[in-house]
Amino acid sequence: MKTRWRVNAVTRQRFVRRLLRWYASNGRDLPWRHTRDPYRILVSEIMLQQTQVSRVIPKYWEWMRKYPSWRALADAPARQVREAWYPLGYNIRPVRLQAIARTVRQKYGGRLPGTKAELLALKGIGRYTAGALLTFAYGQGEPILDTNVRRVLRRMFFGNRPVSDRALWELSAAVLPRRRAYDFNQALMDFGATVCTARSPACPRCPLRSSCRAYPLVSPA
Repeated sequence: MKTRWRVNAVTRQRFVRRLLRWYASNGRDLPWRHTRDPYRILVSEIMLQQTQVSRVIPKYWEWMRKYPSWRALADAPARQVREAWYPLGYNIRPVRLQAIARTVRQKYGGRLPGTKAELLALKGIGRYTAGALLTFAYGQGEPILDTNVRRVLRRMFFGNRPVSDRALWELSAAVLPRRRAYDFNQALMDFGATVCTARSPACPRCPLRSSCRAYPLVSPA
């Protein structure tokens, strides 16, 4: 991604260093972080949309027992797939996931494509999910921007001022350490989920607060 956003080198290095140090001791141990299988990572990402991690974990294991591969999901009856998704909600998600599985099997020989353009061409995979797959499954250095990442970057670099997603995508790309993209992107998500939360953020124990433009007047978001 070509970015017009610029971050002071010292500020960027300090932010990256402190966040990775925090992640080394506080990163969450989640089942989909023990694999580089694009199928498993995609399933986890789709499940996590609008859904809490605590609800996703048991359903993820149940799903993998029923549908452990692209082929198993592609061949399953659509009704059973929708029933297996319950009670996660947003029931268009399993429909799209199965459609992706069928496309992967029929068009790509059972292997999820590894380019951004091809991923974005699959209905149900947006910019964030494509970046997550390229980073977590294929080891590429791609920026991500989900709800938690958006909150962390906005508070850290913009304070409580409104900011566009375009600017935040550019910022996410600008601060990304390409050689540590996997850990850094996971760290951003974990930090937003456990410290820099939407309400009642844990500012007193935040290792980034001395550089945070929102501290101490953090607004919910």
